[in-house]
Amino acid sequence: MRTSGAHVAPGDASKRRRHTTRVALAAAVAAALGGSGVYVVNANAAETVVPGRVQAEAYAAQSGAQVEGTADADGGSNVGWLAAGDWLRYDDIAVTGAALTARIASDNAAAGSIELRLGSRTGALLATFPVARTGGWQKWTTVNATAASVPAGRQTVFAVLKSAQAGDFVNINWFTFGAAPAPSASSGPASASPSPVPPSPSASGAGGVPSGDGWVTLDQAKWKAQLAAFNALQPKPVPAGNVRVPEFNASCTVSHSRTDDPIVFPGLPGASHMHTFLGNDSTDAHTTTMTLLANAGSSCKPGEDRSAYWIPELTENGKKLDPHGVTVYYGSRLKDPTRTVPFPQGFRMIVGDAKRQVATPAGAPGQFWCAGAGGETGRSSDGNWPVCARTAELTFQLTFPDCWDGVHLDSPDHKSHVGGPGPDGTCASGKFPVAIPSLSFVIGYPSSGSAAGFKLSSGNASSMHGDAFFAWDDAALGSRVKNCIVQKAKCDSFGNF
Repeated sequence: MRTSGAHVAPGDASKRRRHTTRVALAAAVAAALGGSGVYVVNANAAETVVPGRVQAEAYAAQSGAQVEGTADADGGSNVGWLAAGDWLRYDDIAVTGAALTARIASDNAAAGSIELRLGSRTGALLATFPVARTGGWQKWTTVNATAASVPAGRQTVFAVLKSAQAGDFVNINWFTFGAAPAPSASSGPASASPSPVPPSPSASGAGGVPSGDGWVTLDQAKWKAQLAAFNALQPKPVPAGNVRVPEFNASCTVSHSRTDDPIVFPGLPGASHMHTFLGNDSTDAHTTTMTLLANAGSSCKPGEDRSAYWIPELTENGKKLDPHGVTVYYGSRLKDPTRTVPFPQGFRMIVGDAKRQVATPAGAPGQFWCAGAGGETGRSSDGNWPVCARTAELTFQLTFPDCWDGVHLDSPDHKSHVGGPGPDGTCASGKFPVAIPSLSFVIGYPSSGSAAGFKLSSGNASSMHGDAFFAWDDAALGSRVKNCIVQKAKCDSFGNF
């Protein structure tokens, strides 16, 4: 967490970390761009197109980074909240000379360095940029480094953050890797924004077209075909006495555990903290929509749900504590759920924030709680976890947004393509016009807790988060949405009333 200046860690509702003028400007432009979260801060601050410059937000993968607007003449976006151990990966980089530069800002006196390494986070050291305090998180300066050698050919370059202390210590606007490379038939000219790359099995899944900035665009032809089949479905009559709640579910147990995350760190095994996976038993760092659909093994019922769901691993007294069960609810919190449509194949999203490390005393939002007779009887010694009666158990519920932009299967932060309803309680009146099922994980752990509390692999209780990567049989998902959600009828895991 940032400990100095106005720029503090995200997720703390009481610390908004933006100067007033930046709030107004950013909000205006963000609204114009549909709330994407990646924006130019003002009309005179457009990102400068410079051959050979690689924008920091053009990473192929990252750990610990967040994208924000840059509040000065060079404009565009920068990558912030970078602390010791965080990293950024850049693919297809041409190192054309020994003289390298980086544009940085820092308001942390401890400072540190940015190491550029080839091939992996521990690969050969290309160069090191020194980081010193610049006087503010948006006070920018250019620092220089000299490459140890000039490698031939295109490179994968990791920017690895080093510091003697744990807090955030630098923002990065861009890098240059020597003189501007000459255009070639294979690479094309360098530009400020990454050029779209062709879809690949590791990035796109079924029907998605990824771009270098982290957005994955829906294949509209495939989506229209899925919607047409959904619209043609005739709903089953709802029997008398049915509970009129728009809901069906998948009933899941733990499948396996891995230090992988195919949404945040695709293609990078071991790059994540430990996750507890539910559903598709093939899920790993190389998972795509196609691999999920091709594998029938799942720890969830019904079998037509081949999706992957995951949460950070929980430990008690240093030992892994798996949930005894997780119910994945598909429902609606909208005033009118009748316009809800199924998730498109390959849709993915995240709720919660793995970097949120704040206290969660009794009554704070985002609480673990006690389900069962007797409920909560106390708190752990650090105040962040409930202690339950012996007849109750530790429980958590994660609820995802229920409105979608209708365009993207994923976004750079895996959240900016989804959101809440507009002012009239419908998706149609807001920034995200398409109503999707409201996903919710209800997670039950076989423990009542103690004064010692628990630990998540991502850190404090406040860092609880969940990921979903959808791969349902289209007809099975479509019929459940049509029968159960659109008709406001409670159904079981098999879609029965």
